[in-house]
Amino acid sequence: MNTVALAVFIVLFLAVAVLGFAAARWRRGDLSQLHEWGLGGRRFGTWITWFLLGGDLYTAYTFVAVPALLFGAGAIGFFAVPYTIMVYPILYLVFPRLWSVCRKHGYVTAADFVRGRFGNRWLALAIGLTGILATMPYIALQLVGIQVVIGAMGIHGAGLAGDLPLIIAFVILAAFTYTSGLRAPAMIAVVKDLLIYLTVIVAIVVIPTQLGGFGKIFAAIPPAKLLLPHPPGGSWGAFSAYASLALGSALALFLYPHSITGVLGASGARVIRRNAAILPAYSLMLGLLSLLGFMAVAAGVAAMPQFAGGFKLFSNSFAVPALLLHAFPAWFVGVGFAAIAIGALVPAAIMSIATANIFTRNIYREFINPTCTDAQESGVAKIVSLVVKAGALVFIFALPLKFALYLQLLGGVWIIQTLPSVLLALYTRMLNGWALLIGWAVGFGLGTWMAASVGFAPIYPLHILGVVVPCYIALSSLVANLVVAVVLSPVLNAIAPDRAQDVTVAADYA
Repeated sequence: MNTVALAVFIVLFLAVAVLGFAAARWRRGDLSQLHEWGLGGRRFGTWITWFLLGGDLYTAYTFVAVPALLFGAGAIGFFAVPYTIMVYPILYLVFPRLWSVCRKHGYVTAADFVRGRFGNRWLALAIGLTGILATMPYIALQLVGIQVVIGAMGIHGAGLAGDLPLIIAFVILAAFTYTSGLRAPAMIAVVKDLLIYLTVIVAIVVIPTQLGGFGKIFAAIPPAKLLLPHPPGGSWGAFSAYASLALGSALALFLYPHSITGVLGASGARVIRRNAAILPAYSLMLGLLSLLGFMAVAAGVAAMPQFAGGFKLFSNSFAVPALLLHAFPAWFVGVGFAAIAIGALVPAAIMSIATANIFTRNIYREFINPTCTDAQESGVAKIVSLVVKAGALVFIFALPLKFALYLQLLGGVWIIQTLPSVLLALYTRMLNGWALLIGWAVGFGLGTWMAASVGFAPIYPLHILGVVVPCYIALSSLVANLVVAVVLSPVLNAIAPDRAQDVTVAADYA
């Protein structure tokens, strides 16, 4: 057990826990109102929103998994960098419109907007359930990020002794989320991001110096991992796989409920546009972070005997923790591990709040208790946020990690099916709500089948005019969704028009 690293880790972890509880009194509001508890009262300015969205999107699993993908698979892991660059023009152009209409009508979820835009409670239910289903494994993987660093500090074993640290972290997370709502992760995100930036900047300076410079690092990488493999004749190979992964991931990212929750918590549309301009700083940080995977290869951490025990449990996921343990004194390892663990608390809190908002507003209030008061609505959301986190914890303990990974992959395939009903609906009302629901079902079912047929890999080989085009499943299934919705809309608009059910007007989107 690394006692020094563990002591630093505990001190920092407890400090942010105190912040989480204190956040209930920060920018005080009536937390018996769902928009106050679940959206922070829509009062976050430019910098708080920047930290909140950064903490929301760049999760602990990102900091573990992206370098691990470079460590294990090589160059294709860099797709995460261009996709986080492509996503910000989408944020700039599209999401101020969503914020404006949601603020005008008091919407707190994307499904709320769909309900108002199309007057179709079943389409809104499909959008809401998709968000919950896509987010649950994401929460579980944040707990995996905490589990990785706990194991790296030498705390592991079977039974309650091995699980107790994760249970304690869960209880703290659940408590401050319940009491403070979105204000807690917004406040903690500032500390988390400063620790992450500190860790990455120090690592990117110190480790190459220890290894003899970037030239020697890249010289130590097998040539097959440095570049995408050249596709054989009759195939687009890894080229189309890389491009479609980047594009599909960019289209899907801000459709996740936790992303939309972070956006709707902003104080204005201009705040969102400013964040679209400054959030690429995180993409720069992610690019530097990705290089830690190559540094771990060059350092030879996989062959070091001191990492041959518990680290095999998560294989490549231990690349970054092993590199930090190898390169830095114990106290700084504690700082880095705390940054990763706190990087799990922030998104896990936002994700649980986002799913609680969906359940409360689009299932409980819509189908179970339409006459509930605002206080009852907020109370249900707080309880559901606890249930969601408990479910993620049970998921980690009861099922193999591979199932969480499979479901997280499917989460991207599923959530992108909401794009026509949410993003396109911000610009046009030409599509029929029932056509969108059928298109959603086709994309959802086809994407799930494609993923299962290739062993839950993200890429499916499409055969187009004799050419093999490997494509990200989320993107290809979205195309099928759009085709069905566009073809059926004129027919259903003639048979069962629903434009009169739209409660929004053009001025709401300005």
